[in-house]
Amino acid sequence: MRLANAVRREVWALDRNIALAYTDTLSNYLMQFTYAAPRFSFILLGVFAGVGLVLVSIGVYSVIAYTVTRQTHEIGIRMALGAGGTDVFRMVLGMGLRLIGMGVAAGLLVSLAVTRVIASQLWGVSPYDLLTIGGVVGVVGVVGLAACYFPARRATRVDR
Repeated sequence: MRLANAVRREVWALDRNIALAYTDTLSNYLMQFTYAAPRFSFILLGVFAGVGLVLVSIGVYSVIAYTVTRQTHEIGIRMALGAGGTDVFRMVLGMGLRLIGMGVAAGLLVSLAVTRVIASQLWGVSPYDLLTIGGVVGVVGVVGLAACYFPARRATRVDR
């Protein structure tokens, strides 16, 4: 880049009609034009993955809340027969956490299998990125815990 002005002067000394608009190093040129399409693809993929995570969160919450709502009569009968609020709370929480645990386990197995397919398309990132996998499991776990907690709390207020 230190020689760019000297080269520009020499070229213009030969012919003033030559336009030297883009002067940069070869590595910067390659970064800007060659790697732009994959970078855009991965940004777009990241946005879609984020939307997918939000949809998964909404789905987990909806399924758990719906399951607890469907068991309202059963919960009422259990409480009429003497089950305490903490027993019902533990039952609903345990049922939801079992479902979430099975879903997370299945998701981890599928994601580890799929990473073998896309490993050749990744650079600079490990296909088994523990931070990303842990973050997704953490988000799904927190949303699942909230999805179990609020319906379980509501279920303990069922009239006997």
